[in-house]
Amino acid sequence: MTLVHTIGAFVIALGVLIVVHEYGHYLAARLCGVKVLRFSVGFGRPLALWRLGADRTEWVLAAVPFGGYVKMLDEREGPVAPAEAARAFNRQSVWRRFFIVVSGPVFNFIFAVLVYAALFMYGLPEARPVIGMPPAGTSAAAAGLTAGDTVRAVDGEAISTWQELRWRVLQAALARQPLTLETINERGNITAATLDLRGFPTADVETDVLERVGLKLFRPPLEPILGQIIPGGAAERAGLEAGERIVRADDKPIDSWEAFVNVVRSHAGTPLALTVQRDGAERSVEVVPDAVGAGNARLGRIGAGPYQPPAYAEKMLIRVQHGPLASLARASGKTSDIALFSLKMLGRMLLGEISWRHLSGPVTIADFAGQSAQMGWVSYLTFLALISISLGVLNLLPIPLLDGGHLMYYVIEIVKGKPVSERFMELGQRVGLALLLVMMAFAFYNDLNRLLTG
Repeated sequence: MTLVHTIGAFVIALGVLIVVHEYGHYLAARLCGVKVLRFSVGFGRPLALWRLGADRTEWVLAAVPFGGYVKMLDEREGPVAPAEAARAFNRQSVWRRFFIVVSGPVFNFIFAVLVYAALFMYGLPEARPVIGMPPAGTSAAAAGLTAGDTVRAVDGEAISTWQELRWRVLQAALARQPLTLETINERGNITAATLDLRGFPTADVETDVLERVGLKLFRPPLEPILGQIIPGGAAERAGLEAGERIVRADDKPIDSWEAFVNVVRSHAGTPLALTVQRDGAERSVEVVPDAVGAGNARLGRIGAGPYQPPAYAEKMLIRVQHGPLASLARASGKTSDIALFSLKMLGRMLLGEISWRHLSGPVTIADFAGQSAQMGWVSYLTFLALISISLGVLNLLPIPLLDGGHLMYYVIEIVKGKPVSERFMELGQRVGLALLLVMMAFAFYNDLNRLLTG
């Protein structure tokens, strides 16, 4: 994945999410009869401008893409003709102003619901929740789980995919609550196991929680044959091709895909000499695995997957597909779960139970945008939905300068029966600006730290 591709994926993601958020404000304003003067994607000098509609609203594409805004007619920002005074934002009732402001974050959530619903209806192959042998001393081993067990339900709620298991374990780890797993083994015996997460360190919730508690996906032995080569990855750059068998790595024989993965993981950012074979002919290839972060460690990755025989796919994968109504219901539940989880994470950060190093800035988000785009359109859409939810949650925080700060003022106005004073709003703007600057400083520091340390 080149820098140009990463920047392109990031800019497209920003543009889509900004348009979604601001269109929520715009549509609500139009429904309330408020005149919209400008709809801007980005800040600063306009790069392109169109005047459309009866109100000659300016539709602007600006130079700085980190945000956007909808400018409405408002007597506090300039003179308003008497004939249009009734269409000014400040003349609207507090309930209308509340509706206009809250519609931006609400549209972020609606966008995520629609994306997830579309993916549920499209149907995706996902890994079955079949467990590999838990390492000794882990919570999974203490619970009596063994290789080949399939998790059928978590706390009495049926699950069918590994991702569902991961999500339930992550939520329980953050809450430090035990989980009851109903499993069925290869003989058809059903048992219940209690996964004790009461002592789980909350600082580790952003690592691979499943691996931390000893849950890993069961993987039948696979031949060391390349199946999928991800565009832009280290394998493609080295000239590796699908169908080639890995014979040796650094002159050591490779007899399974797992053995090859272990060698690659141990060569993060360092050259690895491979001998590959196709149709009996061998050739030598040098590949430099990309270094990726995994908690405090750096692991190698070449961007390649194994060849999977049809029998493997039938045993390990399940196609998850739902009808329109079921998809909307599942998408709504998934969106609300992620939003609530994000709030809990923020709360734990404020209480000091989770490190602020988990806060990400634009550099990290751009990196994830590039990686998800490299993995395909499904991963990229999933990334957009996740960031849209985060944007909605962030904007609802009761911090002046954000939508949530304005909503806080309107709630006070509803309770008191009159608007808050200009002095109070001015003080709130200063506090809000300070809070946002502190959050941005942490985010940029974390970005730079990730860049420098890998």
